[in-house]
Amino acid sequence: MKKYHNHKWFLTAALAGTMLMNSCTKLDEEVYSELLAQNFQATAQDVPALIAPVYTVLRANTASWQALFDLQEEAADQIVTPARPNGWVDGGTYRRMHEHVWTPTQGQPNGLYNRCYTGINNANRVLFQIESGEIPVTSGKDAIIAELKAARAYYYYLLLDNHGNVPIVTDFKDTSLPVQRTRQQVYDFVVKEFTDAIPNLSPVVSKATYGRMTRWAAKAFLARVYLNAQVYTGTAKWAECIQQCNDIIASNQYALTTTYKENFTSTNENSKEIIFAVPYDEIFATESNLHMKTLDPLMQLVYPMQVQPWGGNCAVPQWIDTYDPDDRRLRDTWIMGPQYNATTGALVIDYVKTVTSIASSTSNQGYRIGKYEIKAGMRGGSSVDFPLMRYADVLMMKAESLLRTGDAAQAATIVTQVRQRNFASNPAKATVTAAQLQQGSSYSYGEWANGAQTTVEGGADIPFGRMLDELGWEFAAEAKRRQDLIRFGVFHRKSWFSHKPSATFRNIFPIPANSLLTNTNLKQNPGY
Repeated sequence: MKKYHNHKWFLTAALAGTMLMNSCTKLDEEVYSELLAQNFQATAQDVPALIAPVYTVLRANTASWQALFDLQEEAADQIVTPARPNGWVDGGTYRRMHEHVWTPTQGQPNGLYNRCYTGINNANRVLFQIESGEIPVTSGKDAIIAELKAARAYYYYLLLDNHGNVPIVTDFKDTSLPVQRTRQQVYDFVVKEFTDAIPNLSPVVSKATYGRMTRWAAKAFLARVYLNAQVYTGTAKWAECIQQCNDIIASNQYALTTTYKENFTSTNENSKEIIFAVPYDEIFATESNLHMKTLDPLMQLVYPMQVQPWGGNCAVPQWIDTYDPDDRRLRDTWIMGPQYNATTGALVIDYVKTVTSIASSTSNQGYRIGKYEIKAGMRGGSSVDFPLMRYADVLMMKAESLLRTGDAAQAATIVTQVRQRNFASNPAKATVTAAQLQQGSSYSYGEWANGAQTTVEGGADIPFGRMLDELGWEFAAEAKRRQDLIRFGVFHRKSWFSHKPSATFRNIFPIPANSLLTNTNLKQNPGY
């Protein structure tokens, strides 16, 4: 189990609060309220407990069931969840995501929408308590408010990216039905919230600020909003993205780790590269179950695990074919080939690249996600913190923005820098030229049936497709791929595996049907 340090502040705070409430069964409510109002004076030491509920929602909203990971990866071209001998049809939810035929009434993609508003509501509540004086804060009030607003802005960024036209709620005491906003209005709100918060956010990078919105985390997410501004609003903001990235680079707070794998271990809180992560723990914060969803049940014998995994998602074979064999990220991201019993050495399973179809597959078909450390004795929950923003993200956002504004040479230098740690066996292959970055993609897009590709669309016609490939190799299985495919114009117009081109309205998800029923101010996104 991972030891608890300051970077686990919100977990211990949330647990302590729960234990306190559950163990004290004879509290007088009136006395408790009087104590809070008259005697409690919040100091810097109380900040973790105050703002913990705002962050804890991220655990279920990132790497758990039907969360950000599923929306960004199951709907994209790197990962697929086919039917397995032990199940995984699950009412067709994964196939609907893969084939872009989801509806407003089904579980995916509604879970992220609802969890985001839970996080927003928690932020609004604490902001009200502090700003109204209900919780009197004696020091650092501006910094706490800025952090809460930046965290709230992150939830709105997720809604902006995934659902587009959503209500903006900032007043905890307002009980009226919120009004729906356009995607442009949500974008403007997110940019302003991040921009206003940044000067008051802590520039300190330490265990005490790990998993929290620092100045650099907010700048990095603001850069990502600018990176996708053309998708969100029709107006590109490449220069603004570059500026935010430059600020982070100039801070000298972060660096690329020596090896790629350092960012995905059970102790990755020590990584110098991670700017913002969602902390998980195999005992106390068990919502991250990616290893359970990808490994075949027989893999319990390989590590060995304390639980039997479920055996679902795997790599799309067409994606695997894009890798250079000398790229360490191929082996560092995917589990492939023969796997052996940790005790006897006997062959347990031999993973093959090919998958028959989304409707039918064998247990060993498809390379499995091995990016996040799967250690001996693994439980149902992982202790690997999920990196939502790495320094590599910052470098690649800057590189893409430079490429799109005509500076392919500088972009290539940055991409080469990111690649270098992954080609130690053949350093010359790490170098990317400006001309190469302006080429199309190496992905062999096209339809797949009965274990083979049946149509060939290719990727050479994708503008800056090589840059899309670079993003895919670096950030595979990091809950980013759908966003990247949309920005590069691929999401709706290419085929892969059993996915065929879809209508452009599928570039955002619907407003959940239940939300439309409870709020008459809402209208469904066009096309649904």
